[in-house]
Amino acid sequence: MAWRRWPVAAVWLIWALSGVAWAAADACGPFGNPPARIIKSVRPNCPNGVRLGPWSDADGTPRYACLYAPQRASPSQPLPLVVYLHPSLATADSAQNATNLPGFLQTANVSDDSARPGFILLAPQGRDTTHQYAWPDRTGTGWDIWYRQLNPGGAVKVGDRIYGENVDAATIDHFIAAVAADGKVDRNRIYLTGWSNGGSMAYLYGLNRPAVAAVGVYSSPSPFQMKPDACPQAPVAAHPADDREVRVYNPALAAYQVHNSCDIAGICPNVLFFERQLTALGGKDRDTIIDRNQRATPACDAFCGSDPGGGLRNPLAAMFGMAHHLRWPRPWTAAMLDFFRRHPLKPNGRAGSRGD
Repeated sequence: MAWRRWPVAAVWLIWALSGVAWAAADACGPFGNPPARIIKSVRPNCPNGVRLGPWSDADGTPRYACLYAPQRASPSQPLPLVVYLHPSLATADSAQNATNLPGFLQTANVSDDSARPGFILLAPQGRDTTHQYAWPDRTGTGWDIWYRQLNPGGAVKVGDRIYGENVDAATIDHFIAAVAADGKVDRNRIYLTGWSNGGSMAYLYGLNRPAVAAVGVYSSPSPFQMKPDACPQAPVAAHPADDREVRVYNPALAAYQVHNSCDIAGICPNVLFFERQLTALGGKDRDTIIDRNQRATPACDAFCGSDPGGGLRNPLAAMFGMAHHLRWPRPWTAAMLDFFRRHPLKPNGRAGSRGD
C-alpha cells in the first residue's frame, strides 16, 4: 500500500516534527474549525468484499464503503456490526490489506453467543480534503475531525447562523443504516474501530451517537485537541460555556485504545490526556500501551514526547514512532473484539458492560 511506503511515511515524520497551526484562530467557531475543503471523491476497490455506493453527501460528493459479511448473517441470527475507519492517506481497502480484522470475520465471538459467531465489517471511505496537519499531509484522504458539528439531529442554528452536519458523520450514518436495513445487524452491537485519524473519527462519531455501543481503536490522537489544530475544544456533556467547548451526545461511551509507547507526534501522552477527559464525561475507558514489539508496557516513552497536547521535535524519536505507527497491532485485535463483546447496549439504549 502506497501510504506504508517510505515517501508517504515521511509525511508522518514531517507532521511529527511540526507545531504549526494551519487554520487561522479567528476562523474558530462553536464547532471548532470550518468544514474541510473537498478536493475529490475517492472510490475504494474493496478486495474480497462488496462496494457500496455511490451515495451523495450534503456537499454532493459521491461516497462509498466496503462491506464484508459472513453468509450466515440473517434476520433470525443478526450479527454485530464493526465499522472500520481508515487512517489518513489510506483508503477503506486498508481494512483488508493492512489489518487482520477479516481473519476474525467468521469466527470471533462478538455477540456473546457461541451460536452466533462472527461479525459484519463495514469500511466507509473518507474523502480527499484539506487537513489540520502539516505539509505535505495538509491534503489527502481521511476524516474531518476538526469540524465538530455532529448533532444527531442534523443541522443546528447558533445565533443567526445555521451549521450543517459534519458530512463524514452523515456518511457513516448512511452506510450503517443501509447495512442494517435488512435486519441482519444486531442493533445492540454496533461498534466503531479505526486507525490514527480514522480512530479519532471513531471516537468523535461514537461520542455523538447513542446507538454506538463501544469504540475500540489503534493509535488515535484526541479528536478535540492535538497539535497543530488551531481550534481545540474540550468535550462537555452539557451546553458549552463558549467556543472552547463542544457538546457530545453520548458521553458515557465505552472506549478502548491500543497505542504505542513511542508514536508519531507525541500521540501517547495526548491519548492519556484525552482518556482522562472521557472518564470525566462518565465514559468507561480502557487503555493498553504497547512497546516496539507490540507487548504491553506500563507507560509512555518520554523520549518520544511528553506534551499532553501532542507534538515532537526529536527527529530520532519521530523515526521510531513512525515505524510503530504504520503497523496495525495484530496481536491485540482479538482484545478489541472481546472488548466489544463485553459492551453491548442495554435494552434502554444505554451502553452496558459485562466487566473489564
